[in-house]
Amino acid sequence: MAVRRVFLVGPMGAGKTTIGKFLAQGLGLGFADTDAEVERRTGADIPWIFDVEGEEGFRDREAQVVQEMTTWEDTVLATGGGVVVREANRQFLAERGFVVYLHATLEEQVRRTRKTSNRPLLHGNDPEGTLRDLMAVRDPLYREIADHVIDTDDSSPKTVAQRLLKELRDA
Repeated sequence: MAVRRVFLVGPMGAGKTTIGKFLAQGLGLGFADTDAEVERRTGADIPWIFDVEGEEGFRDREAQVVQEMTTWEDTVLATGGGVVVREANRQFLAERGFVVYLHATLEEQVRRTRKTSNRPLLHGNDPEGTLRDLMAVRDPLYREIADHVIDTDDSSPKTVAQRLLKELRDA
């Protein structure tokens, strides 16, 4: 299978960016990240965008980036955890490339995101509750568009990428 566009979806802490870089290298493709592109275009980090424009303003910016970046050839694209909340984003992802859902359990998400400060949705008093609520809404949406689901809990990012490479080649 000659995969030219791979889109990684999944929750915060699933490893989309790290795994994506390893996967791109293994496939001989470029790597891009929607969150990084939003930050590059606005000249501001995501927490600042959330503070000034709110989540809706961020999602508008993200949607513009997704619409464009899903047309890029020869790219592994890591997306933000909430990219699936907008139907148009799900449609672009599902129609324009091979979508991989990097699944992480709630416990693993909590462990991996515990010390990060750049995740505005986790700034409240109950980050675990927030992650639980987000997964309740988003997990079905990730699964709806996924061509492949892979668990990331018990493996290093490099190992997950190697498993994905093998599965993509065997498909």
